Amino acid sequence: MKVLVPVTDAATVDDEFAVDGLEIDERYLTYEINEWDDYAVEEAVQVAESGDDIEVVVVTVGPERVEETVREALAKGADRAVRVWDDALADRDLLDARTKATLVEAVAREESPDLVLTGVQSGDAGFAATGVTLAERLDYEWAAVVNDMDLDRDAGLATVHRELEGGVEEVTEVELPAVLTIQTGINDPRYASLRGIRQAQNKPLDVTTTDELGIDETALDSPLTWTATRVPESEGEPTLFEGDPETAAGELAGVLRERGVGQ
Repeated sequence: MKVLVPVTDAATVDDEFAVDGLEIDERYLTYEINEWDDYAVEEAVQVAESGDDIEVVVVTVGPERVEETVREALAKGADRAVRVWDDALADRDLLDARTKATLVEAVAREESPDLVLTGVQSGDAGFAATGVTLAERLDYEWAAVVNDMDLDRDAGLATVHRELEGGVEEVTEVELPAVLTIQTGINDPRYASLRGIRQAQNKPLDVTTTDELGIDETALDSPLTWTATRVPESEGEPTLFEGDPETAAGELAGVLRERGVGQ
C-alpha cells in the first residue's frame, strides 16, 4: 500500500514588515510546515505503523527552501519525498489550487497511491481547494475536512468522520483509492526525534520538473491574477502598559475610566 502526502511550507509574517512589489520581503517571513499538512503527515505515518508493506511518500511544490519542511516530514516517519520545481514555476506570481493540483496529479500518476492525505488548507494562501481538485483530476473518491479515520485495508474502505458546518459531523465510507483532506485535531503530531532527523538525511528526496512530468506549460495557466499586495490599514495604535502588574493594572483602569467604562 502507498500513501501520498502533499505538503507545503506556510509563511508567517512578522508583526512589522514591508511589501516589495507583489510580495512581502523575505526578511519578514518565517517558513515552517503547514499546520494542516503536519496532521496529514502524522495520520499517514500512523497508517504505515499499523501494518506491513506501507510506504509513505511526501510530495511538495516549491523552491529549494521547502526541502527543510520535507526533511521534517521524513524525520517523522515518511519514507521518501518528491519536490517539483523549475524556472517556469519560479517565474509565476501565483500558484493557485488548480495549478498545484495539476502538478501533484502528475506525481500521483507516477506513484499510483492507494490513499492521498492532504491538509484541508494552507495557513498562508488558504484556498482550501487543492485536495478536492486533485481528487477530481485523479477521478478518486474523496472526503473533505476529515477529523477521524478508520482504514480497512482488506475491504479497501476508509470510514471517516467529516466536520460540517454548524458543528455537525458526518460519518461515511470512502472506497480506495481516495483523497482525504485532513483537519487539525485528528491526532497529535509527533516531534521529530534526533534519530529520525539523522535518518531523514539519507532518505530519498527527488527533484523533478514540469518537463520531466510531461506537463505542458499551458496546463498551468490560471484564471486568477495577483494584482496587488498592501499592508492592512490600522484604525489606531495599541497602548502598551509597562511595569509591574499592579502599575499596569492601575494605568489600564485609568484609561477605562476616561472612556466611561463601568460608569
